[in-house]
Amino acid sequence: MIPIITKAAHSKMQNPFIQLIKYVYLSLKILKIVLGGHGGTRK
Repeated sequence: MIPIITKAAHSKMQNPFIQLIKYVYLSLKILKIVLGGHGGTRK
């Protein structure tokens, strides 16, 4: 069974700009957790 990907979804996946936004968004979420003291270095 091959999942059918629409042209719109395919172009979204191929778009490097959208990939970059997703990557930055996830990085910021992870940074927020780390800086929030969850597993971060405490002085």
